[in-house]
Amino acid sequence: KNKKATTTTATTTLQVSSSTMEDLLPRVRTATPHDSVLNSECAFSFHSPFTSDKGIVVNLETFMGTVEDLALSAANDGIFLRIVKKRIPKETDAMDTEQSSTAPTKLGIGVDGGFASENDKFEIVSTYSLVGLKKSENGKSIEIIEEIPYNDSTKQNFNDEVRKSIDSVIHHSGLAVQQDLSVWQLDEEPNPVSKYSAELPFVDNCKIISPDPSTWKCQASGATENLWLNLSDGYIGGGRKNWDGSGGSNGALDHFIATGEQYPLVVKLGTITSDVDVADCFSYAKDEDGPVKIPNLAELLKKRGIKVTAMQKTVKSTAELEVELNATYAFDAITEAGANLVPVSGPSLQGLQNLGNSCYLNSVAQLLLSGTIPELSTRYGTSDSAIEHALFQGISAKEATTDLLAQTTKLSLALTSGAFAPPESQLNSDESSDPRYRLQPRMFKHVVAGDHVEFRTGQQQDAAHFAQHLLEQLDLAERGGAKRFVGYGDDIHPSSYLFSFRTTTRLVCSADDKIKYKESAIETMLSLSIPMEKAVFTEEEPEQKRQKSEDAQTKDEETKPVPKICFFDCLNSWVAETTLHDYRWAHLGNAVAKATSTTRLSNFPRYLFFQIQRYTMGTDWIPQKLEVDLDIPFELDMTPYQSKGAEEGENLVPDEKEEPDTNTIVEQSQDNKIDENALARLMDMGFTMNGCKRALIAVGGSDVEAAMNWVFEHNMDPDFNDPISEGVASAPSNTQDVEESTVMSLVENLGCFTVDQVRAALKHTNGAADRAADWLFSHMDDLDSAIASLTSNDNIPSCSDSAKAVSLDSGEGRYTMIGMISHIGKNTGSGHYVAHMKRGDKWVIFNDEKVAISASPPLAHAYLYLYQRKDTIGSPHTNY
Repeated sequence: KNKKATTTTATTTLQVSSSTMEDLLPRVRTATPHDSVLNSECAFSFHSPFTSDKGIVVNLETFMGTVEDLALSAANDGIFLRIVKKRIPKETDAMDTEQSSTAPTKLGIGVDGGFASENDKFEIVSTYSLVGLKKSENGKSIEIIEEIPYNDSTKQNFNDEVRKSIDSVIHHSGLAVQQDLSVWQLDEEPNPVSKYSAELPFVDNCKIISPDPSTWKCQASGATENLWLNLSDGYIGGGRKNWDGSGGSNGALDHFIATGEQYPLVVKLGTITSDVDVADCFSYAKDEDGPVKIPNLAELLKKRGIKVTAMQKTVKSTAELEVELNATYAFDAITEAGANLVPVSGPSLQGLQNLGNSCYLNSVAQLLLSGTIPELSTRYGTSDSAIEHALFQGISAKEATTDLLAQTTKLSLALTSGAFAPPESQLNSDESSDPRYRLQPRMFKHVVAGDHVEFRTGQQQDAAHFAQHLLEQLDLAERGGAKRFVGYGDDIHPSSYLFSFRTTTRLVCSADDKIKYKESAIETMLSLSIPMEKAVFTEEEPEQKRQKSEDAQTKDEETKPVPKICFFDCLNSWVAETTLHDYRWAHLGNAVAKATSTTRLSNFPRYLFFQIQRYTMGTDWIPQKLEVDLDIPFELDMTPYQSKGAEEGENLVPDEKEEPDTNTIVEQSQDNKIDENALARLMDMGFTMNGCKRALIAVGGSDVEAAMNWVFEHNMDPDFNDPISEGVASAPSNTQDVEESTVMSLVENLGCFTVDQVRAALKHTNGAADRAADWLFSHMDDLDSAIASLTSNDNIPSCSDSAKAVSLDSGEGRYTMIGMISHIGKNTGSGHYVAHMKRGDKWVIFNDEKVAISASPPLAHAYLYLYQRKDTIGSPHTNY
């Protein structure tokens, strides 16, 4: 056992003290750019090289990183690289301190004039070692066979294969390459020289501009701030609005248009100094339309009586204002700007880092997985040990990175345990967050998004759409992996069951007054429109809801009065009687007769999601936000909105045979698929998911304009919002045919894959050749198993099958609010999302990484509201 062994090459000899360690060394591989290398985070948890003295260990055969205790989840032994990192504050001298106190003037990090980067404040010390691991004899613990330090002084003792393997992992960009960039700058290229500057038309109208800033004002609105001088005719006009709605009056741009777009160049008054290069210049020309440089600026200004040598900078440039807007990020009522919020940390009080437009995901994840829903916390989180969690058993680290159940467990465990919550001493610190306490839900986002046309991008998305998509994906994964849930077997309740409800529509035939009851398919979110005709203006000044900068000009703006509407007006509008013209009645031989329709809830789920349709389609077909405050109660009685079903004495329509409903669309065949991009565009216009699906099915799957026309004609149909059965309205599935020309082209170009392997990859990526190639290279280690997994996924029962197998929960219709998600922005595909949740008797705001006790929850402004049925409080469902 203690016998010394050596591994020899022509030039070096690595001394190892165990023959077992020597047997492991030949397993090492050198990572290529095509390999997925997880060198910054554990596949099963959010532990990183920073979180403990043990860091993480990266398997030198599969290149997957884990904590040591989970390194052998699907093996008995292995050879690993241990990575440990520590962040040490840099010593600063007086000059550094003075520079750091200077306010940034450039929108960038780690660049001159920009924000200080982590590298300016801290030094990262990394240590590495080669380590052999094996399971103990009882299989319950991990033992270290041997550990050998790897650094500049010892690396010459390692043979070439081992050294190359270790270096390839250390220097590999890894899965988080874009998130690890230490320098970013929105305007990477210098402003171009305007091609209009040399031959710019000059209007000799004898107009002279006073050097006194107090005399400057917009000639259109009279505004005295954010003023721009037209360099051709001397017109002074207000600037454009900022992205948050603040800014100028657009006077300068309006003047450019009104004068036939002849005079495109303007300069911002107050930014002119002797150094004309720092002046804020802009071109309104359509082929430039952006910041520009004007080399002859001093000459042009001189014609208007402005001597640049005598001018001083008196206002902020556009770039400086943009920096200020991003730095302050004041979200008024929704983010409780101005309130002295008390930061909190601990179990179920863990923030999530924004990956770039991922606040929609963070808000939904907090609402569903951080402890607000005890059943989901029991299933996926709140385990005594991640090592013992049932959903981590029997899967390798490589499998875990693409396994939805594992990644959901990973995220929920981190949120509910508080294992990565920062200590109280750091909660009020102005320093950048310590990487030990920052959670980046990157793997979770990647797995949930899959091949979804919208969620796989880095763009902002609709939180309501994402919540529904997440529940659908969890249902599929739970049914496909039912055996991994110990004690439930094939009878496991899907996660969506907690939110599932049906509606019952009561139809009255005008020809004979006979009544027909029709039950909808299962839904998980009740979408309510806002009847603006019911909105009223109150005498009290409403809170501002739009995001604004905190500069002086916005403080002087008058607050626009906002109407208020009662939540019950929205509910009553939903259940109100509607008239359906030209309805075909089977009992009348498919004759047409008018029908009156009313809809009620069939059951009361444990958790009831409300989506408030705060967005409507404008006359220009662009979604617009409805400026209205919602008067909604914390306690809600839904009893009056439950269907009573057929009552005694009602004259019912005779039982009908199970035939396709002639009043609804014919459900599409497998050859007629819904285009996800078209679906997203329709939903952005404010229509419900199910209605949009029905519209697209009716017109062939992808024609947005035709689908919109269908919506306008059929939005009052009783089944308009009924869900479409799974598989009927899905995106292209793995069973679809692929272009054989694409298959053969990839086989020839890649050179190392068979026709069947390429065809399977193309089916998995819906025919996208570039993604198919990436998928093949990322699964080279065990390609046959990966392809077999794709095939088995085709046979996973749909979420509709699982829902049918479980009768829906119901109880008393009294609810209490436990969470909400609010949105700031012009439409749900932009702006920012923030979550508020009940924790004990207090409300807590979750604004990405910022978690604090809420001083004033934005009850009137939320987009999604989550209620819990009161008779279930303290009694979580036992099948979770």
